[in-house]
Amino acid sequence: MRKQDLYAVGLDGAEWHKSGFSLANGDCVEVASLPHGAVAVRDSKDPARGDLRFTKEEWAVFRAGAQAGEFG
Repeated sequence: MRKQDLYAVGLDGAEWHKSGFSLANGDCVEVASLPHGAVAVRDSKDPARGDLRFTKEEWAVFRAGAQAGEFG
């Protein structure tokens, strides 16, 4: 899926999932699957604020960086 097409995908009925590493204080993000391996990410405390969307390739790079400790 092309990056410019991600925001045309509706999120009605999207299944949002929190990380198993989420803290009990509510400081976490939620992720929903989109077509073609893309994902949407939002702040669980303020979902009305909107979401960010990532292509399958962008999400893979982000996950690899997070697993490698690049953001800590």
